[in-house]
Amino acid sequence: MGATRANKEIYFEKLKALIEQYPSIFVVNIDNVSSQQLHLIRQSLRGKAVVLMGKNTMVRRAIRGLLAEFPQFEKLMPYIKGNIGFVFTSEDLKEIREIILANKVAAPARAGAIAPNDVYVPAGNTGMEPGKTSFFQALGIPTKIARGTIEIVNDVQVVAAGTKVGSSETALLNMLNISPFTYGLTVVQVYDNGAVFASSVLDIEEKTLIDGFVSGIKTIAAISLATNYPTIASVTHSLVNSYKNILNVSLATDYEFEGSAKIKEYLANPEAFAAAAPAAATESASAEAAPEAAKEEEKEESDDDMGFGLFD
Repeated sequence: MGATRANKEIYFEKLKALIEQYPSIFVVNIDNVSSQQLHLIRQSLRGKAVVLMGKNTMVRRAIRGLLAEFPQFEKLMPYIKGNIGFVFTSEDLKEIREIILANKVAAPARAGAIAPNDVYVPAGNTGMEPGKTSFFQALGIPTKIARGTIEIVNDVQVVAAGTKVGSSETALLNMLNISPFTYGLTVVQVYDNGAVFASSVLDIEEKTLIDGFVSGIKTIAAISLATNYPTIASVTHSLVNSYKNILNVSLATDYEFEGSAKIKEYLANPEAFAAAAPAAATESASAEAAPEAAKEEEKEESDDDMGFGLFD
């Protein structure tokens, strides 16, 4: 009994140290993950994250004991159920999630297990003798005899995701050497600096967030301008609109200021501006052509220099 209490104290201290050190936590499900696979996952995360497992009752008790100091971790309590563990990190969340999900191993079908995905038997020659045709017929799989062996005519779904795998389906998949499932850690929830959210949030691109933010600013600015209620989002638009109004007043009256003087000059003599534009463009083109001409001339002179014969 004393050893058990001592182990619990060690676990509580370790959990507290990890909570204090790392700002982010992945709550992961470890169903069907072997100890050897978990060891490989720990190795792949070494230096980037720390994996911590424990019984749910002990984890809940440990977190409750820390709530006075870290009340934000109460948000994790609803997710401490089933076969779960924690991955603590301070690295980029997307990168750590990719490492967690990448460590998967193929596994054969087991009777009574819940299928994580749909399972299909592909069309093609099975290499089995014709005597086993009745087995395929019982499962509703169309076959034919080709060169003395059973050949499956079409791809056939034998197990649907979320359903229990039957003994017949298990026997068939094992006979065909098909390992249809892959098992590894799956992310249940993500904790980051006091916020708890689904793993799918990490799939949102930065551009999507920026576009949404900009769209919100535009909406606020439009509402502010329509209601004449100034906000930070609308103040620049208000200043521009006010400047336009001042220009209109200046153009309609004898009042003139630096900003409106050139506009009045243009309205009074637009032909002068029209003539000046092509001239400026010509000068610019000439200025650009001059260096090119100089380079060409230098090249020609260089070629002339090399025109002497070896015996001149």
